Amino acid sequence: MSLIARSTPREISFQTNINPYADGSVIAEFGNTKVHITVTIEDSVPPWMKYQGVTGGWITAEYSMLPGSTHTRSKRERPNVSGRTQEIQRLIGRSLRSIIDLEKIGSRTITIDCDVLVADGGTRTTAISGAYVALCLATEKLMKKGSLKVNPIKEALAAVSVGVNPDGKIIADLNYEEDVACHTDMNIVMTESGKFVELQGTAEEEAFSREQLNALIEAAESALKKVFAAQKKALQ
Repeated sequence: MSLIARSTPREISFQTNINPYADGSVIAEFGNTKVHITVTIEDSVPPWMKYQGVTGGWITAEYSMLPGSTHTRSKRERPNVSGRTQEIQRLIGRSLRSIIDLEKIGSRTITIDCDVLVADGGTRTTAISGAYVALCLATEKLMKKGSLKVNPIKEALAAVSVGVNPDGKIIADLNYEEDVACHTDMNIVMTESGKFVELQGTAEEEAFSREQLNALIEAAESALKKVFAAQKKALQ
């Protein structure tokens, strides 16, 4: 008997080019979760790259939960951000760096800003999946302008949450209520070719088995096929 109860993600939408001033922009929606994403490209690199003699460009990310995005008002994180926010920002940045040739973008810094408009579970995975689309739009714009000779993006990238519910069954793309109730919560970032970029899994109440781990990965792979299809559709 299969452990997987649901491997289909919620309804997915990527609304592209919603910000006329950004180099790339998307509103990514997974169910009720909604994230506004913009990409800004600057013709400079961080000072540490110059000091260390590192060539090529850099990708960094910022993430925030807007005040009205959750059931109770989230305070704006200023001047300092929380540990959770820092961890998500780093996850988004390194996920995008894994699928782009930084040498090919030249001495440029690409900043990806992800602002959560509505949080109903999976905000970080929605941000990563949408950030890939926004990054594609930004690099395409550079290529059309002649600033880039070749596409630096190596392959598609997406992410999804999966979990083990109280019945021991695996469900994909958790909403807020499912996330809170799950005994195990896992975020999986993958490339379209099936390679793993990151797996973040934690047992909250009950340890999970190797069989459940395999089922979690299987459910994620199935759900991500639909995410990749939605990304392609948005970029056509």
